[in-house]
Amino acid sequence: MMKRLVPTFNRILVQRVIQPTKTESGILLPEKASSLNSGKVIAVGPGSRDKDGKLIPVSVKEGDTVLLPEYGGTQVKLGEKEYHLFRDEDVLGTLHED
Repeated sequence: MMKRLVPTFNRILVQRVIQPTKTESGILLPEKASSLNSGKVIAVGPGSRDKDGKLIPVSVKEGDTVLLPEYGGTQVKLGEKEYHLFRDEDVLGTLHED
């Protein structure tokens, strides 16, 4: 049975991107070389409400690559895959390729 997690409020479900440990030519990279902590947004909640009841949408969308804090988030395991739940304001930014 396949499970699907839909985040509530302003939460974001992220799958962390694992940086490669060696180059295409076979050179092993040290652990510290891949210090960029990023992840792919899998699902987003509808957003939160302000004091007047107006919906404040989440600032990222599914498929975005985001920069994450080193610590934080709630670890969630669905089947064999591991995900993390973050609040929208915990995400440091989005990453774009030039």
